[in-house]
Amino acid sequence: MIRTRLFGRCRIYHDPVSPVLKAPAQIGWDAWFRSIDLVTPQPLKGEELLKRTRGWWTVEPNDVAEVVKQFGRLVVGDGGELMIELPDENTADALSKALAERFGDQVQIAP
Repeated sequence: MIRTRLFGRCRIYHDPVSPVLKAPAQIGWDAWFRSIDLVTPQPLKGEELLKRTRGWWTVEPNDVAEVVKQFGRLVVGDGGELMIELPDENTADALSKALAERFGDQVQIAP
């Protein structure tokens, strides 16, 4: 099993960028008749983090997810990086070619 980072072309600066989860999302609660002080941290999953690139990348994140799912699975790395888990190098090469065919130079993978 190998992991690669997923980068997309920035809509404004046109350089490759990748989202990084800096802290878990915090879910709080409001009630009509009482105060609730509970806040629960919820880490995002890989596909949820990819969807946050909408508007930042030049391509639609759902389209990227469709291609990636054919070869591996989207995960969040130990440092919060958006990554793809793939079974081997041959699959990584095939994914790279599929991304290039579908999106040109707008989406890349890197070790």
